[in-house]
Amino acid sequence: MKNVYLIGIGGIGMSAIARYYRFKGMNVSGYDRTPSELTAQLEGEGIAVHYEDRPDLMPEDVSETLVVYTPAVPSDLGEMRKALSAGYRTVKRSMILGEITRGKRCMAVAGTHGKTTTSTLVAHILTESGTGCSAFLGGISKNYGTNLLVSDSPVVVAEADEFDRSFLQLHPDIAAITAMDADHLDIYGTVENMREAFYEFASQTGGTIILKYGLELPDTITAKIHTYHFDDESADFHGRNFRLDGSGHYTFDLKYPGGVLSDIRVGTLGRLNVENSIAAAAMCLCAGIDAQHIRSAIGSYRGVVRRLDEHVNRPGLTYIDDYAHHPAEIAAALRSIREIFPGRHITAVFQPHLYTRTRDFAPEFAEALSAADRVVLLDIYPAREEPISGVSAELILKDITCGDKSLVRKEELLDTIGRLRPDVLITFGAGNIDRLVAPIKELLSK
Repeated sequence: MKNVYLIGIGGIGMSAIARYYRFKGMNVSGYDRTPSELTAQLEGEGIAVHYEDRPDLMPEDVSETLVVYTPAVPSDLGEMRKALSAGYRTVKRSMILGEITRGKRCMAVAGTHGKTTTSTLVAHILTESGTGCSAFLGGISKNYGTNLLVSDSPVVVAEADEFDRSFLQLHPDIAAITAMDADHLDIYGTVENMREAFYEFASQTGGTIILKYGLELPDTITAKIHTYHFDDESADFHGRNFRLDGSGHYTFDLKYPGGVLSDIRVGTLGRLNVENSIAAAAMCLCAGIDAQHIRSAIGSYRGVVRRLDEHVNRPGLTYIDDYAHHPAEIAAALRSIREIFPGRHITAVFQPHLYTRTRDFAPEFAEALSAADRVVLLDIYPAREEPISGVSAELILKDITCGDKSLVRKEELLDTIGRLRPDVLITFGAGNIDRLVAPIKELLSK
């Protein structure tokens, strides 16, 4: 293949693959529905991107072109129809990641939340330790400014995405499973079906599984299983002797089967990131990485864009942005923020993502958001979905129990924030709310 063409190139996983094949010297181009900061970066790296459904812009040499697509692309898209009818080799993104990792030493992180931060930290530890790795990440690393790392190392770190059963293309040597909360029920139908997919992923892991303590896997799993937890002493890997400083960063000791690693200062905010650090440390210890390198790298890790991402933090005003789009993620983030900033007034802004997810989890979203002092809801971001009758952000709003709650249009949000003058502000969502982060930061900086 000389050409790689990506339909949906602006997605976080697709853009990493585009960058990978560009690094390999291939002609890379693609389509996405809307321009973004990420597509602008791809264009700056020499990758041609267009934003209209233009089958005529696809490479003409069919036999030498690989077409990669994301399941979020509608089947009636003209480019998709041409890819399938004209004889291009056409494959899903997940299959390509499976091909790239085949024959490598794969370290993969799965879970309905926590996987992006944990896999990015694993890649950072391996890089800082000198072991090195290539890494396909589900977010933009703040240490490296990219979602792709490449090296000559035989180790590949991958975020194992459960959406559309994508992670079943991976056969890792070391895997972590951070959570198995109900999600993607539009794909799986039931939580039991979703967990069966996680069990299949676990059965494909050849060496070691790092499992969040409290989760269960079938007895048929042949990989060695170690458990981890924030502080439960029953877990094989757990923290103790926690110290929280005034800026929201923890220092703790890690108890693990080989001993104790003392005085680990976590470079990212909050309790949530302590537990992610424990999972990443467990994976790297099982991979034979020196414990002192692990301690150092956890301290120098700056996190992932849009994961408890700190934009403003000065006396009387804090602004944090987070990708959370599942009730469990929102609840965990608000717990961390409440712990970091006790006694302060928290305003949560949430843009629901997908009509199906809103329909399936509206009461859980309401319960999670009720931990804030004030909630501002935006309309649902539909992504790949058509509207569902009777499903709107009102389904969430009506059950939120905090007294100060409102529903505003996205276009009104900046004016609303300016009028409310928040103390601690956090924006949540996986839709296009990310386009407002810079304007909100600019507004608050004034």
